[in-house]
Amino acid sequence: MADTQQVDESKQAARAERKAARLAKEIGAFAREHGGAEGQIAYLGQKGARIVLVGEDGGWGDLVAPTHAVALSAVEKSGITVHEDFDGDFAAKVRTGPYEWTRMAGIQLGGPKNA
Repeated sequence: MADTQQVDESKQAARAERKAARLAKEIGAFAREHGGAEGQIAYLGQKGARIVLVGEDGGWGDLVAPTHAVALSAVEKSGITVHEDFDGDFAAKVRTGPYEWTRMAGIQLGGPKNA
């Protein structure tokens, strides 16, 4: 029984490592496309953790990791700066465009529809 448990834990650890490496690769691609990037990890409960990325050009995006540990490993591997909170100067770097504004307004009662 103990051997089976060790094998399962070993497989899970290898899976988590591969997922972190894939996420780090995606973070690196985002950073190259946007002239650099910074991030913040947000806890999503049982669903895992969200890695919010903000590029030097104001572009933004996010990735979801299965666990906070995988998210932390991914950002460490990518080498980006990670913030504790999404506020202040970090949040001010985000640039939104017409799509985001119409989408946010469309959520409001009577707002324009997002086509």
